[in-house]
Amino acid sequence: MMTKGYVKKGKKTKQLVKRLMPYDIAVIDHQDLDEVAACSLIETRVRVVINCAKNISGRYPTKGAQLLVENGIVLVDNIGEHFYDNIQEKDIIEIKNDTLFINMKPYSKKVALLDKKKVEEILTLSQKNVERELDKFVENTLDYAAREKEIVLSSKNMPAVLTVIKGRHVLIVVRGCNYKEDLKTIRGYIKDFRPVLIGVDGGGDALLEFGLLPDIIIGDMDSVSDTCLKRCKEIIVHAYTDGQAPGLERIKKLGLVHKAFPFPGTSEDIAMLLAYEKGADLIIAVGTHSNMIDFLEKGRRGMASTMLVRLKVGAKLVDARGVSKLYANKLKLAYCIPILISVLIPIFAVIQIYIPLRAIIHLFQIRFGLSG
Repeated sequence: MMTKGYVKKGKKTKQLVKRLMPYDIAVIDHQDLDEVAACSLIETRVRVVINCAKNISGRYPTKGAQLLVENGIVLVDNIGEHFYDNIQEKDIIEIKNDTLFINMKPYSKKVALLDKKKVEEILTLSQKNVERELDKFVENTLDYAAREKEIVLSSKNMPAVLTVIKGRHVLIVVRGCNYKEDLKTIRGYIKDFRPVLIGVDGGGDALLEFGLLPDIIIGDMDSVSDTCLKRCKEIIVHAYTDGQAPGLERIKKLGLVHKAFPFPGTSEDIAMLLAYEKGADLIIAVGTHSNMIDFLEKGRRGMASTMLVRLKVGAKLVDARGVSKLYANKLKLAYCIPILISVLIPIFAVIQIYIPLRAIIHLFQIRFGLSG
């Protein structure tokens, strides 16, 4: 196992992964490492992740740490914030057993390595806290839902878009875990139906990876690339209800035409509402967040707007998250044999009926000595 490499560090994992190369040592400060962050770290092919915070705090069973260790990544747990402050980019780190070396000098503390058994033990304990977290989560959700219902259920302030949505299918892509597998699975659908393509932040780049040009990008613009923003057709910047929009400055610097939309929920909520209010015939969502664990991993205490949005658009919504696990697009011999037989039967029938064709086949038999 490669446990030696150059340090690259970042407190925002989704920004750090853009700089990581195979065999780098990723130093993060990410309490309750979430599934999406773990998937993005795995894709970079790093072999060691050093987390300055707890990978699993115990509040709820987050699965990021489990994914890393299952993929053979050496995972250091809760080494401390002081480590993050003192370690420098391009320092050389090596781990031998529970000893960590920085530029060949042993670190003052022994490190805690998480393996599969340890992770399972912590997750089992975390599972006991789910009921308490769920109780708080539901309370917050209902509290915010009462305040936000008018904003979510009203369609008065929905931004105008140039893209024609009415009567069409709309595909909304969020760069969630397994989004690549899900997009591969529905590739045939995309080719046949040519839906309107909406990327939520980094979901725009996910579409580009598959050779698909986003019609609309929606989000706070913290994880979508400049290339994607310049190539997409329309941009909607997600603003807070007080009018602030952290992503607006970036869009202005790029000199891109855009619209800002204040909304209390998530960017993917906006995408679903936009598709619904503009008359979409069907809304397909890939990689979206839809349950308590998803929202706790995002640092949100409730899912009021998402609950209300999904209640509103539910009749038109197909959630394709995880569809790749439901249906593996593999060609099996057992499937091919009936198809082959069904093709050969009419061919043999034609041969028996069509006399000239039978004569030609008989001549071939004589020519090559195949006749009985």
